[in-house]
Amino acid sequence: MAIDYEKLLDLQIPDTQQTYTHKDSILYALSLGYASDPLDARQLPLVYEAELHAVPTMGVVLAHPGYWPRTMNTGLDWVRIVHAEQGLTLHKPLPAEAQVIGKSRVVDIIDKGADKGALITYERRILERSSGDLLCTITQTMLARGDGGFGGPQRSVAPPPSVPERPADHWVDLPSLPSMALLYRLNGDWNPLHADPEVARKAGFERPILHGLATWGIAGRAIMQAVCDFDGSRIASIFGRFTAPAYPGETFRTEIWVDGSTLAFRVRAVERDVIVINNGRVELRA
Repeated sequence: MAIDYEKLLDLQIPDTQQTYTHKDSILYALSLGYASDPLDARQLPLVYEAELHAVPTMGVVLAHPGYWPRTMNTGLDWVRIVHAEQGLTLHKPLPAEAQVIGKSRVVDIIDKGADKGALITYERRILERSSGDLLCTITQTMLARGDGGFGGPQRSVAPPPSVPERPADHWVDLPSLPSMALLYRLNGDWNPLHADPEVARKAGFERPILHGLATWGIAGRAIMQAVCDFDGSRIASIFGRFTAPAYPGETFRTEIWVDGSTLAFRVRAVERDVIVINNGRVELRA
């Protein structure tokens, strides 16, 4: 069944509600390897309830609507969809625990042609339920590989942010545990692709792959370490483009370029020498 352009743009994705506690904030941080050095006092507030601060990239797992391309009447070939880009804008620092509402909508669809698929971007706004304050806005672009050529707009895509050609100002190597995907999925993404070797092989991978958002979160951790002194309130926004699958147990090298309050970054899986996230951009608060 082909995409109905107007119907997909008007899709009413149900609002989602979530109550998260300090345990959820601590779990998210630990799943990304924060506080691997138990003597680094700078990281303790991200994993210890006494004076807990939420990791800023946690915004992407809050009040998630589930895999709506599969569960709703979208006309999409959901099996062939891959995660292409991820963005997060933080309007204020995330509270360590809160009751939140997620409001999702499709904001853009680009027809790349029958042999190239379609780009679908959707937005999720996270609001604090009691005050109505907007905490963060998440943007996610999916490449629907089996859904191009449906007759929708074929306008060109804006080029992603580029990384400088000069050597990076900082680079951070962060190893990951072989069990990292099994831990990260407790944040709410239960896709068996990240746990079951048989499912992974059927999807064309040698073994379960790491969640894209886990790799993206590792990049955020590297930026927190190299530039922000683990002060998450300094991060105003973060964007990255997924370029290759990553595997639990790999070492991830985040290269960072600083241009005032703007950072460029990319992430490399060291053992395979493969760039897994490229065209990264972070905006810092003063």
